Amino acid sequence: MTKLIPLLAAVAVLAAVAVGASAAARPTASTVALANCPTVTSGQLTIGTDNPAYPPWYAGGTKSSKWKINDPSTGKGYESAVAYAVASKLGYSKSQVKWTYVPFNRSYAPGTKSFDFDINQISYTPARAKVVDFSKSYYDVNQAIVVNKGTKIASVRSIKGLSSYKIGAQLGTTSYAFIESRIKPSQQPAVFNSNAAAVLALKNKQIDALVVDLPTAFYVTAAQVPNSKILGQFEVGGGATDHFGVVLAKGNPLTACVNRAITSLRTNGTLKRLQQLWLAKATGAPILK
Repeated sequence: MTKLIPLLAAVAVLAAVAVGASAAARPTASTVALANCPTVTSGQLTIGTDNPAYPPWYAGGTKSSKWKINDPSTGKGYESAVAYAVASKLGYSKSQVKWTYVPFNRSYAPGTKSFDFDINQISYTPARAKVVDFSKSYYDVNQAIVVNKGTKIASVRSIKGLSSYKIGAQLGTTSYAFIESRIKPSQQPAVFNSNAAAVLALKNKQIDALVVDLPTAFYVTAAQVPNSKILGQFEVGGGATDHFGVVLAKGNPLTACVNRAITSLRTNGTLKRLQQLWLAKATGAPILK
């Protein structure tokens, strides 16, 4: 019996080594997920957004020649926080995320992409979805209208009352489409290549009003246009509510992975918590009918 002990011990050691080798070779759930969710650069998640990156969507960081107002890599601000939450669900650490500047209109233009996904208050529309992939919504938001205090339009209380005024929005946005389809002003709406240019036009009183999404409207009145106010938001329906989704290249297999991540973040309450943290102040405004 004593001669069998060394033999049994050796067998046990070999078995343990074999099990260890098998476990090392077996792909983990994270490895499998990453393999099925390819990115532009292996081992890195490249996220696009516009520049400047405005609050409340982005916050903090050192102003630099690269990022004019906020650095999206801080993880602060609603979209930055959502982006990192999605990245974590995909298996990427914060250090494995790279941000890149992508102008708003280029984010949903057809063709190959230099980013894995772009997050920049980009509303889903059927036309855009023909040439790019949209994720599930990470935020549903109403359109709103901003005016200068003390002006004639500032006393308007209905959509019909807006019809005679000069109203503007950024080119290619659902805000501009909303002006044409819902407000239907008698004057041709003013269009601007960037939201910054549209805000400046309101500040200089070159337009009577500016249409943007509601959280952006709060930032415009708080920090960009002195003595301005939110005249109101537009009730749900009729194009008033936007569904923000991240944008990916058409047919990108990563889309399904991002959708699973967003669904999980919605189910476990993360999206709601981040909305309360970053957007709580940007929810109340009178409704125009």
